Amino acid sequence: MTKRVPVTLKINGEERSFEVEPRKLLVDAIRENVGLTGTHVGCEHGVCGACTVLLDGESVRSCLMFAVQAEGHQIETIEGLATTVSEMHPLQQGFWEHHGLQCGFCTPGIIMVAKEFLEHNPSPTDDEIRKAIAGNICRCTGYVFIVDAIRAASKAMDSSRTRA
Repeated sequence: MTKRVPVTLKINGEERSFEVEPRKLLVDAIRENVGLTGTHVGCEHGVCGACTVLLDGESVRSCLMFAVQAEGHQIETIEGLATTVSEMHPLQQGFWEHHGLQCGFCTPGIIMVAKEFLEHNPSPTDDEIRKAIAGNICRCTGYVFIVDAIRAASKAMDSSRTRA
């Protein structure tokens, strides 16, 4: 029998404790132990970006990290962005309005990368957006609508900052 170790993670503001085998990947713990399936498993080699989450505010490939390595850290997944079911985050709204998704498999990872990026660069150029998402592979959209969606979100987020 494989040894299991306790892990406590703060995911989307909620503390979650469970036991895992030391070799269990963070993406698998998020999906299987916590039940948040918005973080997708793609290549399992850190290449496609589908499994991207924010760890203490920085984007990481959760398929390249063990769950035990995330012990005590803040993790944000795609499920943590919307404040309510009817009120989407500006990035989610931008993807919806600008058709930034087709099959949707890559979308959660791209949105999480874009969230971190826009926090550091609230008014990016299209070239800066393309560079920011260059590590995320989308096989459906060709990136044009994704860039449009992120640009729209940056404007929406910037206007909400100026109103506050």
